[in-house]
Amino acid sequence: MGKSGNEGAGGARRAGTKGMPRRERESLILDAGAEEFGTKGYARGSTAVVAARAGISKPLVYEYFGSRDGLYLACLDRAGSRLVAAVASAQRGSPDSARAVRTMEALFRALESRVHDWELVWDSTLPDGGDLHAAAAAHRGELNRMGAAGVSDILGGAAVADPLDADLVTHLWYGTVGAAIRWWRRHPEQSAEEMAARFRRVAGAVLVPGAAGGG
Repeated sequence: MGKSGNEGAGGARRAGTKGMPRRERESLILDAGAEEFGTKGYARGSTAVVAARAGISKPLVYEYFGSRDGLYLACLDRAGSRLVAAVASAQRGSPDSARAVRTMEALFRALESRVHDWELVWDSTLPDGGDLHAAAAAHRGELNRMGAAGVSDILGGAAVADPLDADLVTHLWYGTVGAAIRWWRRHPEQSAEEMAARFRRVAGAVLVPGAAGGG
């Protein structure tokens, strides 16, 4: 039996958006685009699949965002802004080891049901030198800057002054964040609250003793 008329590319069922307010439809397209590009990367992501997931025509995607790159940029900026805001909110608390736990909790909450947003910001398939690469680099740079500042504050409070120590811990922190989110992608059944609780246990046991009870 062939596909019914309301199924689009890749077998995705088109729900139909006729009569939907523009802002709501735009959000639907962005959700579909973030999932497609965040899962497959810029190089392999398909605008046709985005349209099918959103239940609209491919030309309508271009009407809203101008081009494939325009859609990707909108998805990227939304994802990057959410992540930067999440980390910034976590850094307002005390500059101690519990900040690491707060930061991961904030990231888990921001990424719940949309872990692919992280891959949008760290997409290795973006072409060098273009506007998309520059936009991703700006979001990455801000996340890294806040991460380095958080490490500096924690080490300063612990009277650790060696700049190489700070550099090592900063790189360990970057690796920890990325690894935790990649692990979550392999275990999508875990909720943000479950991930936060798991990270608190691990942090208290092996990473930053005393942080398990922090908040």
